Amino acid sequence: MTQATENRVDIAATVMSLAAEAGELQTRVNELRQELVNVDERISAISAALGRCPDV
Repeated sequence: MTQATENRVDIAATVMSLAAEAGELQTRVNELRQELVNVDERISAISAALGRCPDV
């Protein structure tokens, strides 16, 4: 293999690795966004419950 061919192979491997990592990161971002939605729903439910409590 020539140096140029080896460089192309290295670049291709790097691109594939980065693409795979980007996919994993995107999945994690989506998971974290869903967790934020869940936390927001819990905050809203607790706030509503507190609003129904009689004044002390």
